[in-house]
Amino acid sequence: MTHFIATTEKMSAEGLAKLFRDQVWKLHRLPESIVLDRGMQFAAGMMKELNNLLGIQTKLITHKWMGKQKE
Repeated sequence: MTHFIATTEKMSAEGLAKLFRDQVWKLHRLPESIVLDRGMQFAAGMMKELNNLLGIQTKLITHKWMGKQKE
């Protein structure tokens, strides 16, 4: 299913996360994929804001930590 949400050109990552929560999350929960045309940094910022709005704690790991787990 596809959702198109009209926004302004100057929409922030936080603003887009709120629109997503209010227009898509309430209907479908987490999607299988999200297509954004704003670049990697904006997409990462939007997901960070969305996680924050939904109360999801983000825990990032480093490659150094992952390497120690393989040993």
